Amino acid sequence: MKSHTVRTYKSAEPLSRADQLAWKIAEVATDPVPVGDDVAEMIGNRIIDNAAVAAASLTRRPVASARAQALAHPFQPGATVFGLSAHRRVSPEWAAWANGVAVRELDFHDTFLAADYSHPGDNIPPILAVAQHCGLDGAALVRGIATGYEIQVDLVKGICLHEHKIDHIAHLGPSAAAGIGAALGLPTETVYQAVQQALHVTTTTRQSRKGEISSWKAYAPAFAGKMAVEAVDRVMRGEGAPSPAWEGEDGFIAYLLGGPKAEYVVPLPEKGEPKRAILDTYTKEHSAEYQSQALIDLARRMGPKIGDLSQVASIVIHTSHHTHYVIGTGAGDPQKMDPKASRETLDHSIMYIFAVALEDGAWHHARSYAPERASRPSTVDLWHTITTVEDPEWTRRYHSRDPKEKAFGGRVVVTLKDGRVIADELAIADAHPLGARPFGRREYIAKFRALAEGVVSPSEQDRFLGTVERLTRLKADDLSGLTFQVDPALLGAVRAAGIFDWRVRSAPELTVISG
Repeated sequence: MKSHTVRTYKSAEPLSRADQLAWKIAEVATDPVPVGDDVAEMIGNRIIDNAAVAAASLTRRPVASARAQALAHPFQPGATVFGLSAHRRVSPEWAAWANGVAVRELDFHDTFLAADYSHPGDNIPPILAVAQHCGLDGAALVRGIATGYEIQVDLVKGICLHEHKIDHIAHLGPSAAAGIGAALGLPTETVYQAVQQALHVTTTTRQSRKGEISSWKAYAPAFAGKMAVEAVDRVMRGEGAPSPAWEGEDGFIAYLLGGPKAEYVVPLPEKGEPKRAILDTYTKEHSAEYQSQALIDLARRMGPKIGDLSQVASIVIHTSHHTHYVIGTGAGDPQKMDPKASRETLDHSIMYIFAVALEDGAWHHARSYAPERASRPSTVDLWHTITTVEDPEWTRRYHSRDPKEKAFGGRVVVTLKDGRVIADELAIADAHPLGARPFGRREYIAKFRALAEGVVSPSEQDRFLGTVERLTRLKADDLSGLTFQVDPALLGAVRAAGIFDWRVRSAPELTVISG
């Protein structure tokens, strides 16, 4: 890997294209290095992982709404949508939108944390949609996804967004555009312009993950994927983009990040170096913010040691800066302690999550967030005893570049009413590659089977998994098999929920024509 220093340049100051971050990203995207077998295997795992969480979210309102919008844009050849027949195609940017929301709704897929944080699996829906629409094969798809992951991870390593209250989708737009460009085999010039355009239109504030968190938390990454598709399409038609996007005098760094004097260091593969960043990422066993994964596992371990939870006087979670200020009491969000808070808000409250995991000794993507679960008196009492504090050592480990030292958990100190203290700590989640029970292909399949049960028929599950097993050998016509159709026997219940039978109302503005 080569480190690239990125800073602001005045308009009168010379900065060649070759020295711009967007050009360097485009060069990585267009470098035709082979994809290693282990990387291809992991890409298959993450396609399975995305499908698993999409299956579990299909009947949720935000996913239904996004799918309804996509269905207003039928197109040929088009791309497929989770839950629908492979013969029912929509314009690729709208497939990216619908599938992106389905994947992200439950906050239950892969993650990468460094200077900033991300869900790199959000790259898959837009890259897959374009690959289906453009008739690419499995090898091209894999090449594109490997690139999307590489650029996403490298940007997250080098540029902190949340420090400046910028949402992390600002890294996703460029990475998805780079991945699409790699899959299509586009020239460096085209990818360069598309990456800049994607950055320009996907820079938004972190309010989507602050205070009373709404369903936009799931839509925001899908929006970035949709914008990446449109950016590539626009540039392929001969259009340009704001340039230089990162380094410009009135650009991203100067006015939205650290300011004109700030410098960032972004690592990128050198020419001929394989794109392996996906192997640095990790998925979730539990449907909750990644910083809560290890703490859920720790709560399951500590519960029996504590015994009667009504005797708890206080619980203090000593953890990293990020955990304390984003999902802990350091955020200063009263909503994080409110039993009437939205699911999206509870997902960003480690106090709530730790209390429920202590009581239940488990975590469930639906039951653990149910309103009746959140309002249980014993839970509220326990929940309100919990606070977080930043520990500099946990912050240091959070940012460590040594995989054996990097940590996302914390140390929990429980004080009982009789004065006894019970303490324990856990650095990484059990499902982490270095954890007690790391995920491999078997675990990804098990997660898919569990979440798809009652939604996708066993035969359709088998067909989907069989398609993934042949990923690098898939022909163009086979890529439609990388989404799934719901079990026809369940369509009655699904239609009753009003999600597949939605009709475009007569308002003409709802029927935008693609093409």
